Amino acid sequence: MDMMPHLDRFKRRFAELEEQLSRPDLYDNPQSAQELTREHARLKQVLADGQTWLKLKRDLAEAEAMAKNTVEPEMAEMASEELAILRPAYAKAEQAIRFAIVPPDENDSRNTIVEIRAGVGGDEAALFAADLARMYTRYAERVGWKTETLDMSPSDKGGLKEMIFQISGTDVFKKLRYESGVHRVQRVPATEAQGRVHTSTATVAVLPEAKEVDIVIRPEDLEISVCRSGGPGGQGVNTTDSAVQITHKPTGLTVRCQDGRSQLKNKDKGMQILRTRLLEKKQNEEEEKYSQHRRSQIGSGDRNEKIRTYNFPDNRLTDHRVRYTAHNLSQVMEGFLDELFDVLAASALQQKFAELEAAA
Repeated sequence: MDMMPHLDRFKRRFAELEEQLSRPDLYDNPQSAQELTREHARLKQVLADGQTWLKLKRDLAEAEAMAKNTVEPEMAEMASEELAILRPAYAKAEQAIRFAIVPPDENDSRNTIVEIRAGVGGDEAALFAADLARMYTRYAERVGWKTETLDMSPSDKGGLKEMIFQISGTDVFKKLRYESGVHRVQRVPATEAQGRVHTSTATVAVLPEAKEVDIVIRPEDLEISVCRSGGPGGQGVNTTDSAVQITHKPTGLTVRCQDGRSQLKNKDKGMQILRTRLLEKKQNEEEEKYSQHRRSQIGSGDRNEKIRTYNFPDNRLTDHRVRYTAHNLSQVMEGFLDELFDVLAASALQQKFAELEAAA
């Protein structure tokens, strides 16, 4: 695909944004101003990447021509050495342009709600769910995101039956969207006396946070009840009737929130989770209307998919969707997820780009 028409289009749009951002009445509509400012910053980076790509393209062509020089073997050898550096740099720059060409998902910049639940495997599954929650929290800390627990149900052995938390920051959903699915762990549980490796699972759901304007919820469609929170004995969480359960009668969706110590706080958090689940349901229904055919390997987000295996004895992580394997599991569990996320994003980009070319 020829990149130049797309770069020309970005230049024209950037000039339009420059003109719009210079208007005195811009901030009369703060939301519109924020969206235009964000698009301006994105295109400014895209155009800078485009200049880098063009320069590398010229340098690469010159080096390739020089490498074919049979009259001056020393110059040809130097050019060949330069090509070893230029080719990967050019490929990386070209991929940055490809990312820009693919239309961004409106959900990419949204804050995100992550739901982790213990699956098959009893206490070990709950311990693994807690490990996954810690892994994502560590990653969020590393990249400067903010996390807030919305609801949590601990297990007796120190694991988690369920945890729901919000992550806010830049491009949260864009990074985490491919984590939805079944995560499988293979390791020797702490409770295993004979040293046998067990297999357990936990499910992860990653949902773009819904705003009130996305989903309209009528008060008469809600059934709200309060009860005593459950938690480890002695904690203030289970001394008052602060847990809130909200049922959305038209869909039957039920949310329970007990992490906060006040009914009001738990109700607000519960409504936040409910709106997000209703938005997911709405988006899934719309997607089904227009996409009955094969979904992308990564983009389906099907929670029944076994997307990844964490093999502790071999310090190995395998993502089955993109056939990615790395032997740095101990680092991954500490939140070093950058390489994995890059591989998943690149694979999704390749799929989307192929669809764009097929439709062209």
